[in-house]
Amino acid sequence: MSVLVIGAGVIGLCIARALHRRGYGEITVVERGLIGREASWAAAGMLAPGAETLAADEHYRFCAASNQLYTPFAEELLDDTGVDIELNNHGTMFVAFTEEETAALDGRYDAQSKIGISVERVSAAEARRAEPNLSSNIAGALYFPDDRQVENRKLLKALELYARKNGISIVEYVEVTQLAMNGNQIVGVIAGDRTFRAELTILATGAWTSLIKIGSERMPIVVIPIRGQMIAFDGAAHLTRRVIYSSRGYLVPRRDGRLLAGATVEDVGFEDEVTVDALDSQRIAAEEILPGLKGQAVSDQWSGLRPYAPDSLPVIGRIDGIDGLIVATAHYRNGILLAPITAEVVAEIAAGGTPDLSVRAFSPDRFSTTTRSAAK
Repeated sequence: MSVLVIGAGVIGLCIARALHRRGYGEITVVERGLIGREASWAAAGMLAPGAETLAADEHYRFCAASNQLYTPFAEELLDDTGVDIELNNHGTMFVAFTEEETAALDGRYDAQSKIGISVERVSAAEARRAEPNLSSNIAGALYFPDDRQVENRKLLKALELYARKNGISIVEYVEVTQLAMNGNQIVGVIAGDRTFRAELTILATGAWTSLIKIGSERMPIVVIPIRGQMIAFDGAAHLTRRVIYSSRGYLVPRRDGRLLAGATVEDVGFEDEVTVDALDSQRIAAEEILPGLKGQAVSDQWSGLRPYAPDSLPVIGRIDGIDGLIVATAHYRNGILLAPITAEVVAEIAAGGTPDLSVRAFSPDRFSTTTRSAAK
């Protein structure tokens, strides 16, 4: 079966890899720009189902399951490509500075521990023993031992190398605007004056999904772009071993010595420019957590457009009444985390399988063409 994967971010590339591993021989990935240079490139690479949830719902279970896939996933990519995606297993620490923030973390601990999420309450002294460079103003913390991180740009490098080594065709700088139809069957895509045909088309188009037409009709899925800006400090990763959260931002150490600080949440359409206000606010939040950053120059600043659906959940599956199409988009803040499990689910659907009940909660059919919501 011939397959088109539209979108060469981490989701699209993971799907192409999963399909190749299941024996699909003719796979083409079409990308509107340069491979992997949208949200996947801009991400922080956090695998944080614990720190970023309050409920053990379908979405949390989906995230936690994908997190567990990362150990074999990283090992396989290293074996297949020689690229180490730098899986970091030191967990995540969520710190509080005020009585109000401490009370909020206490409430989070009570709620999460009751539903089986792995979380530990940590005193201010214990937090500073674990991370000696933390501010002396820390009032308390939670520790999530199962949360991890990867170097997302190394992950993209590994996935691209896997594709090129295994005969997966990658077409860059081609923007798909329309799905070609024959009755109710998708038979390929239209990109300007070019048409790409395939028996199965997979949309992994992130924030641009809703701009693509199905035939002459609007896409019956709403996905909007939410800008996230980040900054980096060179040579500062030694200040922390693990990801550190606060209510105002987070810090992510990298093996190459960089320390990332992020991230904004901005509903500004498709504007991906960086701003001075974001740089200043992220620097302040970073210095609040790690005072050792004061006076250190910001070495880099960038932004990306996260794909967001009105209910904050991913959109994965077939659209009722349309054959030859699978959608995998709207992963919002969890694109890196959810890439391995999304790829497996899409490959299972492509093979004629039926997703379990939890995955059906992410079906494209939960939306109408009139639905739209700004991110909260």
